[in-house]
Amino acid sequence: MYNIAMKKSGSLIILIIPIIILALSLVYAFQNKPAAPAAFDGELAYAHVLAQDGFGPRTPGSAAHAEFIVYAQTEFEKQGWEVNLQQTERMGHAITNILATRQERPAVLLMAHYDSRFFADNDPDPNNHTVPVPGANDGAAGVAVLLELARVLPSNAPVGLLLVDAEDQGRIDGWDWILGSRAFAETLDYQPEAVILLDMIGDADLNIYKEHNSDPGLTEELWAAAKSLGYEQFFIPEYKYTMLDDHIPFREKGIRAVDLIDFDYPYWHTIQDTPDKLSAKSLQVVGEVLLAWLDGFMASRR
Repeated sequence: MYNIAMKKSGSLIILIIPIIILALSLVYAFQNKPAAPAAFDGELAYAHVLAQDGFGPRTPGSAAHAEFIVYAQTEFEKQGWEVNLQQTERMGHAITNILATRQERPAVLLMAHYDSRFFADNDPDPNNHTVPVPGANDGAAGVAVLLELARVLPSNAPVGLLLVDAEDQGRIDGWDWILGSRAFAETLDYQPEAVILLDMIGDADLNIYKEHNSDPGLTEELWAAAKSLGYEQFFIPEYKYTMLDDHIPFREKGIRAVDLIDFDYPYWHTIQDTPDKLSAKSLQVVGEVLLAWLDGFMASRR
């Protein structure tokens, strides 16, 4: 005797099994899908500005300077970066550069200085000329963008994040400008393909002009990235300033290096260089431009 009910039941099972397999495959694929890249968050970057400001001026040798080094190392390591402290000396002063990496000899170095100036000698009030600069924009802003990039950069990005010491003490007896970056560049044993310096890039009224001592080709690449994001009003396509800044030691070694700087900042080297003069939006713009440029750089190397 042939059981029609059994035939129908068996056919139904045959039909259901592939559906179950497909459903399980989709669930597995969804669970194992790589997470979408984290987006740069200007508000989180601004929080790093506030944290640095909370230490007080990070003048070389101060307690605030030492606190910042611990803070930066902790923040980088929290995001899975390996941190190397380059401890050296220039002109009789101890210098600590901070390099965060995830691979040896990264092709790109993104950098900023973290020290604050000893004296606010550009302040309109002469009584403040011996008071330290808070350094919210002149130092903390560039650092803040790099600390936020440490959170969002893809793990395969060939990038090192470099925080240099003792940039801002020129025209002070016994000191000079860019001591930390010179010390780092002198010991660099390979040629990065690009070095990008962030200096004073947090101004709420952000105007970054092309800089004459920067590599022209790399400059054009960065401004093209800004244009692709609709940020021409922040990255002005004109040359304006000629800067002695932390990119110079790398340029002197024949390395492509660019200084991203808004030197129209009216509170430069005054006691008014405080977080309220900055905006999360400006930090957001710079972070997004760097990520857009890096996407193109990585695509060109595939």
